[in-house]
Parts: sequence; C-alpha cells; structure tokens
Amino acid sequence: MTATAPLGRRAAVEFVGTGALVAVVVGSGIQATKLSQDVGVQLLANSLATVFGLGVLILLLGPVSGAHFNPAVTLAAWWTGRRDGEGPGPREVAAYAGAQISGAIGGAVLADAMFAESLVRWSTHDRWAPHLWLGEVVATAGLVLLVFGLARVGRAHLAPVAVASYIGAAYWFTSSTSFANPAVTIGRAFTDTFAGIAPASVLPFIAAQLLGLAAGVALVAVVFGRPAPAVEDVAVPHRDRPPAAAAR
Repeated sequence: MTATAPLGRRAAVEFVGTGALVAVVVGSGIQATKLSQDVGVQLLANSLATVFGLGVLILLLGPVSGAHFNPAVTLAAWWTGRRDGEGPGPREVAAYAGAQISGAIGGAVLADAMFAESLVRWSTHDRWAPHLWLGEVVATAGLVLLVFGLARVGRAHLAPVAVASYIGAAYWFTSSTSFANPAVTIGRAFTDTFAGIAPASVLPFIAAQLLGLAAGVALVAVVFGRPAPAVEDVAVPHRDRPPAAAAR
C-alpha cells in the first residue's frame, strides 16, 4: 500500500512511531538493569523488546507514513527516488526528520518518566572508538540495503518481520549494538541509563551512520540495479500524487 495521507498526518505518525520506538529501547534497557546484573541478559532483554516493538510499529504505522522512524531511511528514499519523482521531496524530508528527532527525544523522556528516572539527564555512557563507528557503518548500510532491497524485489510487505529481525541480529553482530539511526542516537543522549549515549559520542555516530547510508544506497544499486517502473512500497512511501497515479 502506498502512503497517500497528508504530510501533516504522516509527520505526526513519524513522531509517534519514533517516540514509541525509543521508549521501547530505553524503557526495556532500564527494566533489564533492574531485573538482572548480567550484562548479557540485559542486552538480550533490550534486543528482544526492540525486535517485537519495532515489528509491531512498522506493521501498524507503515501504511500511513511508511514507518521510516529514521532520517537515514528518509534520506535514502529521497536520494533513490529523486530522478523519477517517486521519493519524498525536500519538504517531506525536512518534516519527517524533524518529527523523528523530536519524537526520539520525547520517547526517551517518556521512558525515564515511566521508571521514575530524571526526565532529562545527559548520558554518561561514552561510545567513542573507531571500531564502534565501523559497527554503525555496517549496521546502517545493512538496514538501507534491506529496506530498499525488499522494495526492489516486491517484498516490502515483509518489512515488519525482516527489518525487526535485522535490527535484533545487529544488536549482537555489531560492536556498537546497532543504533543505525541518527534520530534515535540523539534521543538516547537524553537518558543516563543502559541505552544511553554520551552527547560527545553522538556526532561521530551520526557521521558513521551517514557513511553507512551512502554505502547502503550504493549496495542497492549494485545488487538490484534500477527499480522497476512499479514497485510495491510499504516501508518507503511515495510523494503525494493524484489518486489514479497512486493506484497504478
């Protein structure tokens, strides 16, 4: 199903969806540290909650906004669709990114409130090392390849399961535990809990994610070539267009 809702509604959905995603990530991290002192168990609980939460959010909200919840995905949609007009325009990119970032911050604050933590406390969890940045490049490139690869082969309807599964796996196979999302990275700086990231570590993570975005887009082109004229698209909404064209 192609997303044809008004931009305001889609931006609101991106705000709610990204906020809910960060609330899941941060809240499950807090709960995990309260229930276990084993870091491996904590990460397992955190990753499982993220897998289930993300899958539900994509399934529920994808038909409205495309369920990007991630500026990297939105930028990739703009870049890959810029020539044929199939992707979001600059106005949509700005609206989505603003909603995603503000939603991520709100989700972190909400999670802190639910567990009686300070509503806003900068994280002290330093994540500053080249191997972590490499992990973010790999995680983001893989995510972009998956999302746009599914659309290219007509299997975007599998995005709720596939994307959630990939993120759950990337928690474990990347050194950074796979943030792979500039908005979520910013939001997680606002909580000094298990899932937090120190503000000083945010910019290098985002830079690595943008590099991963570029690598992922290049991989899509190499692996799948140019898209077919008509592609089923749940995870990546098209720009608004007349109903007849949208139904084509």
